[in-house]
Amino acid sequence: MTSFVLPHEVHGDGAHKVFAVHGWFADRSAFAAVLPDLDRTTFSYALVDLRGYGEARDVSGACTTAEAATDLLELADRLGWDRFSVIGHSMGGAVAQRLAALAPDRLRRMVGVSPVPASGVPLAGEQGALFTDAAHRPENRRAIIDFTTGGRRPAAWLDRMVARSLERSDAKAFRSWLDSWAGDDFHADVEGIEVPALAVAGGLDPALSPEVMRQTWMSWYPRAELVALPFAGHYPMDECPLELIRVVEDFLHEDAGAPASEPVRAGESEPA
Repeated sequence: MTSFVLPHEVHGDGAHKVFAVHGWFADRSAFAAVLPDLDRTTFSYALVDLRGYGEARDVSGACTTAEAATDLLELADRLGWDRFSVIGHSMGGAVAQRLAALAPDRLRRMVGVSPVPASGVPLAGEQGALFTDAAHRPENRRAIIDFTTGGRRPAAWLDRMVARSLERSDAKAFRSWLDSWAGDDFHADVEGIEVPALAVAGGLDPALSPEVMRQTWMSWYPRAELVALPFAGHYPMDECPLELIRVVEDFLHEDAGAPASEPVRAGESEPA
């Protein structure tokens, strides 16, 4: 059997290796707004396309978070990365936690940006139909993005996000991924894992809010931290890229041999 290598691009040549994993609505272009201002001296960032997205849009597979974690380990081996950190946005946050369960000894640090909890996100009734039908209804995708950003973003931005999502994802894979990130409950596999784990949650996101992170992420990981971004919704890479970089790289710097730009946070904080 020929192994599959996730399409990817590497930015930077730093010794601290970092995977960046996109969410349900986009491929690796989801991180485009933060790319120009990353610390490429300390870190090497590998942005990946999961199966069904971007350059892997036509690649078959189960399209599950568990499969994605295995794909990431395969890529790490190909890149010669023995130990690394992982950043996951939304669905990618669930992938990051699967990776922590699969190979905790290889993870330096884990960051979830608006991460889907390892317990899944139960969807039922009208909400379930909204998400399920988003695979083939662009208006559903727009409604979801608008809701999870507090209804405060410009119409043109919402349209652009939907257009990117349609262009960069396969509808069948998009639907399969929903069953995995929303329906799988593997939190028993991650409880007690000692990997330092940062959750970044947007104050305008009613779905995966700071309070949801307190009930899930913060209760499962002994070395967990939570940062709330008060003026962000579910897509801080687009909504407040510089603030996101600052928070994430401060956290990663704590294991990179370089000083953070401010004293290390303790517990939970809310940047101005």
